[in-house]
Amino acid sequence: MTEWDVIIVGAGSAGCVLAGQLAEAGSGSILVIEAGPRDRSPWIHLPIGYGKTFYHPRLNWMYRTTAQSELDGREIYQPRGKVVGGSSSINAMVYARGQQEDFDEWERLGNPGWGWAEVLAAYRRMEDHALGTSPWHGAGGPLHVTDIEAQAHPLTALFVKAAGEAGLAFNPDLNGATSAGAGYYQITTRGGRRESSARAFLHPARRRGRVKLETEALVTRILFEGRRAVGLEVRRGGETLLYRARREIVLAGGAFNTPQLLQLSGIGPANLLTRHGITPLQDLPAVGRNLQDHLCYDHVYRSKLPSLNGALLSWPGRIGMALNYLLGRRGPLSLSVNQGGGFFRTRPELPRPDMQLYFSPLSYERALPGVRALMKPDPFAGFSLSVSPCRPLSRGHVAIRSPDPHAPPEISPNYLAEPEDVRVLMAGARFLHRLAATPTFASLIEAEIRPGPDAVDEERHLTAIRQNAYSVFHPCGTCRMGPDPRSAVVDARLRVHGIENLRIADASIFPTIPSGNINAPAMMVGQRAAELMRDSTREASAS
Repeated sequence: MTEWDVIIVGAGSAGCVLAGQLAEAGSGSILVIEAGPRDRSPWIHLPIGYGKTFYHPRLNWMYRTTAQSELDGREIYQPRGKVVGGSSSINAMVYARGQQEDFDEWERLGNPGWGWAEVLAAYRRMEDHALGTSPWHGAGGPLHVTDIEAQAHPLTALFVKAAGEAGLAFNPDLNGATSAGAGYYQITTRGGRRESSARAFLHPARRRGRVKLETEALVTRILFEGRRAVGLEVRRGGETLLYRARREIVLAGGAFNTPQLLQLSGIGPANLLTRHGITPLQDLPAVGRNLQDHLCYDHVYRSKLPSLNGALLSWPGRIGMALNYLLGRRGPLSLSVNQGGGFFRTRPELPRPDMQLYFSPLSYERALPGVRALMKPDPFAGFSLSVSPCRPLSRGHVAIRSPDPHAPPEISPNYLAEPEDVRVLMAGARFLHRLAATPTFASLIEAEIRPGPDAVDEERHLTAIRQNAYSVFHPCGTCRMGPDPRSAVVDARLRVHGIENLRIADASIFPTIPSGNINAPAMMVGQRAAELMRDSTREASAS
């Protein structure tokens, strides 16, 4: 058994930030344990290469939900990074920090230190933003954020123009004073390469010898002395290893794996644990509850002007893109396909946007699970528009299916269970029709491919939503933060209720889902966790 001051379970979006920032502060010996391999695949570092990791069994947990009754009984695919960098190594790289009101609500729910003032300060400390330092952004931090306006596909400028015609003002900074309006998404890249949390935070700390990383090692159980977390049981290959933590263990496995590990270790709903033959150590009913996710719905169009489809399908296009990338780290290979978007209100009386909008200068058929490709571009010029409600009300759960740590957990998001979620998504679909009818898009669109001409009334459009809506892979909330152990798992300092020396730092602690992509908020949690742990160490030294 080896001993470390701090052991972090999961080298994902938050875990890498936490490890890097603790190491920078000189917080003793740090071990990071990751179930997946090192992030050496070239498809990780090539920004558009995430299409190749979307169904990659070595780099991706490739989870699936239970059959969702409100989505025609479909099982919804849930990719999660199983590699150093976690989902920040396989995602679409959109950097969206959430709205001020999201985090002020966290604080109102009994979580001091998590209001917008503290959260914005944490973001600014993390960032090396292309727009430079300002009241809204930081510069010189570990994480580079790229503004893509100058590089985006020409169709994206037409999207921004059409959005203006539909009533959405141009917003030059969707992470600025307001998220409202339409513009160009900012992405986590540096020098034309993906800027995962591992590249930005973990690897610099490892190169300086301040962090030890163990990969392809699955943590199967937390070890306790009474109610004090003291170590971990780990399987690597055919070997069982034990690691001991002198100060703290931090779980950073994400919204699915963190509650799974807690339940396997005897922390969670007592009735669930006893059903699977696990002796409850701490009855915490909220472990695995409060699952939230963003659902998305597309409209796809045939374009009269060239889109990315042609460049990706033709050999001259591929060669041109490759040369552009090799010579200057520029062009489509250096970007995400989610190039434009924004946020809007589905009802004018709402105090803030409740809908996210995406534009992609590409159209494709979604691959079936098990196929190692995100997309096969349509054999014609096309593009897609998508809507995703920002703050769904439906709640689901994550639960172990057996005491076997290798068995995937039961994931049931309960999509569209709340009628209000259906109403909001329908309002988003109606906006897409309005957007497509603007003068700019009307002159660009040759034909509507999906949902097609049959979706002409509310009933048929709802049918299309139930048949085609999908997750945009933002699961969170399953170990929610709050003061009451009857409804929450961690307190505002991210300490597990009723357990000593055990914290959680990942998207599972979100009390409510942020308004937008959640990779930036997940990294922010890693940053705040490092700050809270440094404060605890100072307090202990002072006493």
